[in-house]
Amino acid sequence: MLQPIVDVSLSNAREVLDASMQKLVLFQFWSARSEGCKQLSPVLERIVQQYPQQLLLARVDCDKEQDLAMQFGVQSLPTVMFIKQGRPVDGFAGIETEQAIRTKLAAYLPKPEDDLLAKAEPLLAAQDYAAAYPLLKDALALAPERSDIKLWLADTAIGLGQLTQAEAMLSEIKLAQQDALYKSVLAKLQLAKEAADTPEIQALEAALAAAPDNNELKEKLAVQYQAVQRSEEALALLFTVLQQDLNFGGSKKLFLDILAALPKGDSVASQYRRKLYSLLY
Repeated sequence: MLQPIVDVSLSNAREVLDASMQKLVLFQFWSARSEGCKQLSPVLERIVQQYPQQLLLARVDCDKEQDLAMQFGVQSLPTVMFIKQGRPVDGFAGIETEQAIRTKLAAYLPKPEDDLLAKAEPLLAAQDYAAAYPLLKDALALAPERSDIKLWLADTAIGLGQLTQAEAMLSEIKLAQQDALYKSVLAKLQLAKEAADTPEIQALEAALAAAPDNNELKEKLAVQYQAVQRSEEALALLFTVLQQDLNFGGSKKLFLDILAALPKGDSVASQYRRKLYSLLY
């Protein structure tokens, strides 16, 4: 397997070109007699060393490998050619700033949100939704237009029992983006909503509707909501209790326990934590 930076000659040029089937190869045509080449080399090396899985720097010393430079049609130094799947896809001649080079390479490099998705993927496979949630939320903040991230985040929210959040995110998916993943997550949401509406909850909701100021019923219903991971509804109900009496039963402890159980970065947790602070302070 080739190293991220390799010196190219006629003997290994085919191997380097074959490597372009898996990663982008930057063919750098240079000469020790060129000041421009001396300036450019450390920039290219620095970039490639940051992305060893995606980039390969193939250095061609034109003083030693004139035939190879001629085969590539090099006319001036420095020249850099981007080779992907055996074909030139971009490049430049002369000196370019590091930012300009990175801009050219952006289309071939993983985006920050893709790195977060890659980290979240094994967590989702292990159903560790609490750990995956903040990664997906950060990814969506970086690329709010990406429907696939919204769908994975909605799926994770369902796993955490945050059905209201999941429903809100699914409502943002446009008709043209409602693919197989969307249908799968939507079906999962419907099943979760049905499972979360237990006979105990229905009975308590009916009792509370008849006695809307009964804090004991509210606390009992909040416990049932949390048992089926309907955290947002549980928090909303408990907050109405705490607004009337901060020391009613076990409402404050239950409220804090629900907040602690929500994943890092959860917007519902942040919202109700602020509300509780407003009551306390």
